[in-house]
Amino acid sequence: MLHLHVVFAHRPHARIVRIDTSAARSYPGVVDILTADDVPYNAYGLIHDDQPVLCKDVVRFEGDRVALVVAETKEAAREAAKLVVVEYEDLPAVTDPRAALQPGAPLVHQDLGTNLLFHVPIRKGNAAAAMAQADVVVEGEFSTSWQEHAFLQPEAGIASFEEIDGRRCLVVETAGQWLHEDRRQLAKILQIPEDEVIVRYAAIGGAFGGREDLSVQPLVALATWKLGRPTALIWSREESIIGHHKRHPVSIRCRWGARRDGTIIAVEAEIIADGGAYASTSEEVVKVVTLFANGCYEVPNISADGYAVYTNNVPCGAFRGFGAPQAHFASEIMIEATGA
Repeated sequence: MLHLHVVFAHRPHARIVRIDTSAARSYPGVVDILTADDVPYNAYGLIHDDQPVLCKDVVRFEGDRVALVVAETKEAAREAAKLVVVEYEDLPAVTDPRAALQPGAPLVHQDLGTNLLFHVPIRKGNAAAAMAQADVVVEGEFSTSWQEHAFLQPEAGIASFEEIDGRRCLVVETAGQWLHEDRRQLAKILQIPEDEVIVRYAAIGGAFGGREDLSVQPLVALATWKLGRPTALIWSREESIIGHHKRHPVSIRCRWGARRDGTIIAVEAEIIADGGAYASTSEEVVKVVTLFANGCYEVPNISADGYAVYTNNVPCGAFRGFGAPQAHFASEIMIEATGA
């Protein structure tokens, strides 16, 4: 079995000028060093294929993967990774989602022409008219930060070829949350039929949404597919924190209107979620945050706008509650403030 080690970008936004693997290739025990040119279809994602398996031209956050060292031992792979030379030209980074929406802000994905990933408007009744008739109007602004899943076991996976029903199949064994989705994405990355990819899940060791996105799966799959030998990759806790998505930081600006008897009659809200460098499940998460702008309360008049925004921060995606905790944090404080 071969062992893998990832060369991470360790910078928020930069153009890759040159990758020199010559010194690393000569390190004892090194079998190969894979780069973007080795990936048949170098893009993946649960909703949008916007994240590269290995970056070719640009890195967009600290945890982007630039190269993959393949060696006979873990130690050789780790030491050789230190010898991979990547020359960068730093680019302006945008790390605040509100700033990212301003005209002239640096673009995380140049081809999109905007940092706005998704906008969801929710309208019910006439919030403006109801707010004008309210006896009590309270305004608030709330923000939450990233949250690390911190599951018990960091990401790990092995890949190999097996003869199954007379077919040579690529088998990936890992822990995850969405087996058939993993399989679909791996087949697309390698441009092979889905029925030639088998994904098996081991005991999960905790996940909480943190294993919905691919992490080590495409790396072990790529190395085994390319070299024809079993491969293994285990991320350290530091690599896990660098490399996988988090709970979305969310900024919520809101106005709540109520009658003197405590009845809430109107809610207006603007929600901005920091999606980080890649889409992951930001669209679905921001839908939930926006849907719960009024908390768990029956409100006849609602005007809420939710925005998911690209930044050069760590990508954000699924985490238990899928955006509801951020919304309820704000709504419960507003309930106290209105006296409802």
